[in-house]
Amino acid sequence: MLQVKDLTITHKKDLTTLVEGLSFTLAPGDRAAIVGEEGNGKSTILKLLWDPALVSPYAEWTGDILDRRLRKGYLAQELGTGELALPVWDFCQGAPAFLDADPKALDAAARQVGLDSALFWEDRPMDTLSGGERVKLRLALLLLASPDILLLDEPSNDLDLDTLAWLETFLLSLKTPVLYVSHDEPLLDRTANLIIHLERLSRRSVPRCTVARIGYRAYFQERQAGMARQAQQARKERAEHDAKMERFRQIRSKVEHQQASISRQDPHGGRLLKKKMHAVQSMGRRFEREREQMTALPQWEEAILTAFDPDRATLPAGKAVLRLALPELRAGERVLSRDVGLDVTGPEKIGIVGENGAGKSTLLRQIAALLLPRTDLRAAYMPQDYGDTLLGDQTPVELLAPSGHRDDITRARTLLGAMKYKTEEMDHPAAGLSGGQRAKLLFLRMVLNGSNVLVLDEPTRNFSPMSAPVIRQVLADFPGAIISVSHDRLYLEQVCTRILTLTGKGLA
Repeated sequence: MLQVKDLTITHKKDLTTLVEGLSFTLAPGDRAAIVGEEGNGKSTILKLLWDPALVSPYAEWTGDILDRRLRKGYLAQELGTGELALPVWDFCQGAPAFLDADPKALDAAARQVGLDSALFWEDRPMDTLSGGERVKLRLALLLLASPDILLLDEPSNDLDLDTLAWLETFLLSLKTPVLYVSHDEPLLDRTANLIIHLERLSRRSVPRCTVARIGYRAYFQERQAGMARQAQQARKERAEHDAKMERFRQIRSKVEHQQASISRQDPHGGRLLKKKMHAVQSMGRRFEREREQMTALPQWEEAILTAFDPDRATLPAGKAVLRLALPELRAGERVLSRDVGLDVTGPEKIGIVGENGAGKSTLLRQIAALLLPRTDLRAAYMPQDYGDTLLGDQTPVELLAPSGHRDDITRARTLLGAMKYKTEEMDHPAAGLSGGQRAKLLFLRMVLNGSNVLVLDEPTRNFSPMSAPVIRQVLADFPGAIISVSHDRLYLEQVCTRILTLTGKGLA
C-alpha cells in the first residue's frame, strides 16, 4: 500500500505552489488517474514517488510518502537524448530485471505487450523505433521486475489503436495498484476507479486537489452537477441579499434625510432618529455578516485556446494542397511502405492511422518538407518531439515574438496571459514547461503566423483531458487543411473528414 499525506510541491525558481495538501492511498486493484491542466504537477508527482532526486533540481516538497519498501516500476513520459541514442540491446541491459530474466520470461513479457521478443536483441538505435514500439519495450522491461506498484506517465502516448485497446485490458487486469497520467479520455473512462484532480485557480495562483474514489466520467458528471447546484444556490442567495441591501439603503437614506431636516427645536425627535440610525447601521452590519456566510460561487480551471483567424486561415475549396506519389517510403535502409499516394484539396482534414512502426511519422515529415517551402500556402508542422521545433533556451515570449519588436512582444504576452500563462512561466525556458504547455505554444505560433495548412503529428497527445475537447473543437472549426497522424479516437471522430490507414502497400 502506498500512502501520501499532506503533500505540497513548490517550484524553486518562482516559488509557485504546484500542489498543496494532497493526500491519498493506493491499495491493490486501484487504478488511480492524475488529471489536470498542463503544468499542474502531474508528472512531478510521479517522479517524486519514484525518485525524489528527479524533482530536486526544480522543486521542493513537504509531506509524507509511506511506501514500505514497495518495488516500483516507473515509465517516464519521454526518454533522454542519451537513452534514445543507445542500441536497443544496450538499453535493455540497463534494466536489472532484463539481465536476470530467462528466455521464457522475456518471451512472456514481449507477448504481453504485443512485441516480438527478437526486438530485445536488436542493435539499431532506440530513436529508430516508433514511439509506440518504445513504449511497449519499456513496459515489457517494467513487467519483468514484477513491481508492487506501477507509476506510468502517459503510457498511452504513441500507441496505435489496437495497442490502446490492449492497454485498457492490461490496466483492468492488474491486481497491483497503478498510478498513471493519461490524456486519452476513453482510456480514463474505461479504466480509472480513483481520480486525483489537480487544479490551479485564481489565474493559476491557488492550487486545489480533489481525490474521488469514483470513475472518470462519473467524477466529472457529479462535479459539473454539484457546481451547477452550488452556482444556483449562490445566485439565489446573492439576489436575496441584493434585495435586502436595496431596502436597507432606502431606509438609511430616509433616516439621513429626516436627520438633516429635523428642527433643532425638537431634541426629543433628534434622539429618536439617532437611535433609529443606530438600528439601521446594526441592520447593515448584520447583512454584511450574512454576505460573508453565503454559498461561494464555484471555481474551476477553464481550458482556453486561442482560435485561428478565419480571414487568414481559410483555404479555397478547390485549392490543390498536396499531390503526393511516393514509390517507396523509407526509414534509412528499411522500406516501410510502397506506392504511397495522397491527394488533398481545399480544407480537408485528413487523419492517418496505422500500426506502430508503419512509418506514419516518417511520412508526415516528408509531407511537411514538401509543404513548408511553398509560397502559395502558409503551412505549419507540429512534430511528436517538440525539441525538433521548440529551442530549449528560448522563452515562450521569444518563441512567439522572434522579431523582438515591442508590439510583437506585447501581443505575445497578451495571448499567453489569455491562456493563463503566469508571468513567470512566460519567462521560463520552453524546455522547462510541460508537454501540454509547449503544445499550446506551437498552436499559438500557428495562429500568429496565419497558417492555413497544418501538418500535425499526434496533435492532442500532450493536452490534458480538460484541454483536449477545446483543441478538438478549435481544429474541427479550422477553415484550412489538416494532414495529421493520430491515435486519439475522439480526435479522429470529431475532427477528421477522411481517415486513411498506412500499411506496407500504401494508404488505404
